[in-house]
Amino acid sequence: MKKLPYGISDYERLVEDEYYYVDKTKYIESLENLSEPYIMFLRPRKFGKTLFTSMLENYYDLKKTDKFYDLFKNTYIGKNPTKQKNKYHILKFNFSGIDTTNEETTIKGFKSEIVSSIKVFIEKYKMNFIINFGDEAEVILDNLIKAFSIQKQYEKIYVIIDEYDHFANELLGFNTNQFKNLVSKNGKVRKWYEILKKGTESVIDRIFITGVAPITLDSLTSGFNIGLDITQSAKFNEMIGFTKSELVKMIEDMGISKEEQYKILPIMKEYYDGYMFSIDGTEKIYNSNMCLYFLNRYIEQRKVPYQLIDVNIASDYSKLGSMLDLCRGDERDKIIEKIVSGEGIIGEITAKFNPAIEFTEKDLVSMLFYLGYLTIVGQEFEMAKLKIPNKVMQEIYSEYFIKIISNNANMQVLDSEYAEILREIAMEGKIDKLAELAQKFLENLSNRDYVKFDEKYVKLIFYCILMNFKAYRIKSEMEVQRKYPDILLIPKDRSKEYKAIMIEFKYLKKEEKVKLKAKQEEARNQIKEYAEFEEINEIPNLNKYTVVAVNDKIFVEKIL
Repeated sequence: MKKLPYGISDYERLVEDEYYYVDKTKYIESLENLSEPYIMFLRPRKFGKTLFTSMLENYYDLKKTDKFYDLFKNTYIGKNPTKQKNKYHILKFNFSGIDTTNEETTIKGFKSEIVSSIKVFIEKYKMNFIINFGDEAEVILDNLIKAFSIQKQYEKIYVIIDEYDHFANELLGFNTNQFKNLVSKNGKVRKWYEILKKGTESVIDRIFITGVAPITLDSLTSGFNIGLDITQSAKFNEMIGFTKSELVKMIEDMGISKEEQYKILPIMKEYYDGYMFSIDGTEKIYNSNMCLYFLNRYIEQRKVPYQLIDVNIASDYSKLGSMLDLCRGDERDKIIEKIVSGEGIIGEITAKFNPAIEFTEKDLVSMLFYLGYLTIVGQEFEMAKLKIPNKVMQEIYSEYFIKIISNNANMQVLDSEYAEILREIAMEGKIDKLAELAQKFLENLSNRDYVKFDEKYVKLIFYCILMNFKAYRIKSEMEVQRKYPDILLIPKDRSKEYKAIMIEFKYLKKEEKVKLKAKQEEARNQIKEYAEFEEINEIPNLNKYTVVAVNDKIFVEKIL
């Protein structure tokens, strides 16, 4: 049985060490068939872009001609090679990991990557080229191109740039002025791309660039305006990540039984599926790194891992706040409320950002799409409809939403408070402390924010608090026979006999308090109806509650 390639981004190592590979080589043919040879392809981080660029490198490198059969014999492209296989000198750059502490460290890191990559190129292809470390990055590249055109006549270079915007994303989130200096007309990064473009007039035949967001595209457009952006092309929607069929085949090939598949596939779908990168796409995509993380641990332990979010991936997505802060104030808060509530957003996806102009709502929503916090779920009025793709992203948003309302309410919730709420829910099946915390939020927000209170907002506060509790699966408006219970808390580990909770919400304005009993009765009837459904009736240790909020006061009733 082959090993799963979690954390492996070197294609040659993957093949030689006999790791499992989900074959994406058919896209080599598709890329070559495009009329434009300079390609830009954007996807969220930790989605498999680096492995894809490594696959391209191994396929096109003329130094790998003798290894072609061994590297590609079991792939689509190995059986259907193109005319351009093993044709190029590969000049590859990877701009992830640059120290963006300040402008000086960023420029130093950028140049260091240029120098080290060119050194590898010189050594691999036996060029007579001496690097002057005192030269600027763009001068070094320009001199290399000139030397290559003399020493390697009639031969061509394929340039691969991985994570072209990584340092730019970091800077834009934390220091926009430094970012603007680097990509301005006289900026070091912009000048380097001008030289890259100039190289296409002589020795650079093809370029493939990956990144996360088109932040630097607009800033560099006069320096590098030759790339075809295939990010939202339906043809390349599934080029990285896993389709459902690819995931199921991998699970079967790893010897996981049908019975086990019935248990783990719904969890993987809920947490890792849901990505669509084209309005015209037909298939949703699983985050490949998250799937490999899950399956590696499942195979080791033969049980669903307690921690469903890889901490390495979670740390990347923890930068949500710094990006959202580019669009400040009520506009940002309204966007977050819409997203977390599941309402979704309709709008155009910005193809290029101009950081010199303050981020608008449209720019912010587009950025969330590129970063993987939102995904396309359809279209309305010839615009994309965007929602949260899966439970991983829902948890990250919920954490951020609680931070927003905590700041707005001038409150700090201690971990010990959350622990006490969880203990009361799990051991006693009560929600008293949960309701107390939610009411405290409402009371502290009510002085200036009560006008936006409604049932959805109250439910949102409860939901985001509950998302802190990893021992539970939180179901929001889960469809049961075309009915939608507001919130269901179901213990992940049934053996511990933790209590389950179902809550139905209602809301009244302050002046409508006289209707409280009627609203409670309405909620009571609904929750009793839900409890009769087989899917809910079978949940052990289920405790049922109605929650009616009257402006900023919460009334809880347990239903027996």
